[in-house]
Amino acid sequence: MYDFAENTAPAVQKKVLALHDLSCFGRSSLVPITAILSVLGHQCVPLPTAVFSTHTAIPGWVCRDLTDSLHPMLAHFGSLDLRFESVYSGFLGSADQIDRVAEAASLKTPDGLFLVDPVMGDNGAVYTTYTPEMTARMSELCALADLITPNVTEAAILLGKQPDTIVRDRAEAEAWALELGGRYQAQVVLTGLNLHPGKLTVACCAGDKTEFVEHDCIDGFFPGTGDIFASVLLGDLLGGRALTDSAARAAAFVRSCIAFTVSRNADPMRGVLFEPLLRQLLRPLGA
Repeated sequence: MYDFAENTAPAVQKKVLALHDLSCFGRSSLVPITAILSVLGHQCVPLPTAVFSTHTAIPGWVCRDLTDSLHPMLAHFGSLDLRFESVYSGFLGSADQIDRVAEAASLKTPDGLFLVDPVMGDNGAVYTTYTPEMTARMSELCALADLITPNVTEAAILLGKQPDTIVRDRAEAEAWALELGGRYQAQVVLTGLNLHPGKLTVACCAGDKTEFVEHDCIDGFFPGTGDIFASVLLGDLLGGRALTDSAARAAAFVRSCIAFTVSRNADPMRGVLFEPLLRQLLRPLGA
């Protein structure tokens, strides 16, 4: 079980097995994940679940599914006696891939961190690629996790509520986070909470304690920012930061990336301009 108490930075570089799709263009999934984990000092071992020409919000994308390659690759890792200080999963394309992520979790070190970003929907709707079977199986995967990072829509699904259920205030957000933590026996970072005008809130639940991070909201749709958030969160946790401090820095970095993209009049559908800002992650929290 991963210890979420703040600790000193590790002397040995940590390995992260990242099971996500690879969207070649659009700055989502394994592209920012690999960059962010690397700049934070960790070794990212990418295991693509599928290769897309672009992320799926850009029309006309082409995909090559890689489900059949996952078990042989995981078996090869096992034969090399590879163990990972973290296993990290995100967008998945089939119920079979959920099985393979569960298989990958067996390669985690005894004190490692299994992070499941249960990517299933947003803005009150389930993604069209997700079947009822997949949403049900995602609950099984979350039950194996040490940390889950659902947005409000995904949290509603995991709690058996309607996807468009609204969280109205901090008390309700805390209740959701505590219920998720109790149901799945995991730490919880609940994102995308709209509790105050012009603000976004993140609820961080560890055991029976819930803390909140709030930051200014920039209106618009920015694909890939969930991957950026979860990767900074994970990288900082592996580097020794506490859960809420890691979430605060992740939220601040995402906002910086969005603000920079807007200031450059860049097309947000092509992904936020995170690359020029990666050096910010080298600074201490609060600097």
